[in-house]
Amino acid sequence: MTQHTIQHQEQDSKGAFFIQQGSQRLAEMTYSRTGPALIIIDHTEVSENLKGQGAGRQLLDALVAWVRSTDTKVIALCPFAKAQFDKDPSIRDVLR
Repeated sequence: MTQHTIQHQEQDSKGAFFIQQGSQRLAEMTYSRTGPALIIIDHTEVSENLKGQGAGRQLLDALVAWVRSTDTKVIALCPFAKAQFDKDPSIRDVLR
């Protein structure tokens, strides 16, 4: 599995964890903030270039590490993120 550099940005009530090459976003996991301590993961997208490299899971792992460090809880509406939480009990502590 290729390890990618994950970046994070949040502006107003929207945020994203993403992998960027040059000016092109190759993968991103977006969320909406519903309060100071709650976010909703609403979408994950990975470009064809990164398919099968674990990029989506790396985005989720970065998000999980961030919410743990900021004492934030998560609601996963994105089908990809929801499936990952269903499969992996070790990250469910961040779910609301």
